[in-house]
Amino acid sequence: MMFLQTDPGGGLAGFLPLLAVLAVMYFFFLRPQMKRQKLEAKYRETLSKGMKVVTTSGIHGKIINLIDQTVVVESENSRLRFERSAISKEMSQKAYPENKS
Repeated sequence: MMFLQTDPGGGLAGFLPLLAVLAVMYFFFLRPQMKRQKLEAKYRETLSKGMKVVTTSGIHGKIINLIDQTVVVESENSRLRFERSAISKEMSQKAYPENKS
């Protein structure tokens, strides 16, 4: 019966390392990712015609039409329709002045 007894002072002290790990995971992984998602959603709402963009699949092109949640991108003599969520970043001169294309 001696092996069933626990140390009476180990209640909260046993959970402190677990709580510390959870706090570190929240502040270093979850919180920055939530901020990044909010910024990306805000960026996708500001898309406009004429913007040069890159999709998540790596296709470079220029936005020629916006319809609700879809975007028509023209690239190398072809037009492709994407969801707004597929637009990754802007590549226009105002965002990247070092690009001379």
